Amino acid sequence: MEYTEVRMSLSPFTEDNADWVVAEIESLGYESFCTEAPFLFAYIRTDRFDERALSSALTVFKGHFSVTETHVPVQEQNWNAIWEASFSPIVVDGKCTVKATFHKNLPDTLYTITVDPKMAFGTGHHQTTYLMVSSLMNESVFGKRVLDMGCGTGILAILAVMMGASSPVDAIDIDDVAVDSALENFALNNVADNVSVRCGDASSIGNVEKYDIVLANINRNILMSDMGAYSKAMLAGATLLVSGFYADDIPMIVAAAEGCGLEYVSDSLKDEWAVVKFVKK
Repeated sequence: MEYTEVRMSLSPFTEDNADWVVAEIESLGYESFCTEAPFLFAYIRTDRFDERALSSALTVFKGHFSVTETHVPVQEQNWNAIWEASFSPIVVDGKCTVKATFHKNLPDTLYTITVDPKMAFGTGHHQTTYLMVSSLMNESVFGKRVLDMGCGTGILAILAVMMGASSPVDAIDIDDVAVDSALENFALNNVADNVSVRCGDASSIGNVEKYDIVLANINRNILMSDMGAYSKAMLAGATLLVSGFYADDIPMIVAAAEGCGLEYVSDSLKDEWAVVKFVKK
């Protein structure tokens, strides 16, 4: 399978600017990102690369900073080195380690999740992964029905199972590569029998109120668009945890949620990224 490398030169280059670009374009099908100032590198399957869609997405940065992009094909045999270089282990609150099989000599924690992200899918936003894992560990998960929406590599679904969630935990992602990756990671962590995963968008959740906890680490626009679907699937008193956006976006996320019968509870930040907790009224 061939991939395309998109090289974007950012001026001025900052990690915050690079994170902003990632947040805007990852929904276009990009599967991995890494930085080497002044460049942000993004990788996507060649059959999914849409230069016009990318150019349109990049117009949002006009007046903030400049982005100049070029793209070249990347052969499959180079891919493992690319994703291994871009995926660092995460240790959350000293209680949960998220690592790949090639990471060694890491501290022992209460939960250890091993992922081999297929084509590096889902290794981009360590801040939001950290926030969601941290927030989930603060919830009472045992015996609860859980939905991991936009599951990516399946980290949150795996953690929910490890925390004693009711079986099966449902996991949904719109990208078939992510679904394949999640399936492999469920098996790798011995939770395959406890998770039901499928490819789809928010319309595949259904309108039946059945979840105690809904998790969605997606980008701002998708979260706002799909908030109604999340709410319809939540039992009264259920919890929604959302991330994938900046602190500045919290007011519009809250407005969208409140318009769907959800009540703001709290938020947490990491490097300007946010996670927000809501409950179903």
